[in-house]
Amino acid sequence: MSLKVELKPGERIIIGDCVITNGGARTRFLIDGSVPILREKDILTSERADTPAKRIYLAAQLMYTSRDPRAHHETYFSLVHDLVQAAPSAWPYIETINNHILAGDMYKALKAAGALIAYEKELLDHAAGREDIRQGRETDRRRA
Repeated sequence: MSLKVELKPGERIIIGDCVITNGGARTRFLIDGSVPILREKDILTSERADTPAKRIYLAAQLMYTSRDPRAHHETYFSLVHDLVQAAPSAWPYIETINNHILAGDMYKALKAAGALIAYEKELLDHAAGREDIRQGRETDRRRA
């Protein structure tokens, strides 16, 4: 079964270990075969991997696009260890990613890492909201 891809002008895609940049017009093509494929919107660069979950996603991305995913296991498991120490509630997400890695389904592992990023954002947003609540309480005490 072929994968149909449509690229906007200037959009990039990774196919195998090649980065392809579309020219000036919208392009549509079919891809046959079993190589890693990542659209630009799913590619995370090391510069943008600025949180623990994003670094785990980047490690999963490297495993997905690598000819030898095991070359990135040590980095991945070190990052996972650090994240679980800091946020044990992330374990179910990590377990899902790990299961996909063990099954050799790196694309699903990458997608599960995307869910981890969303969870991390929820945690950070919640923590930021709690900080606002604490600041509000201090302000209320000063008024009393």
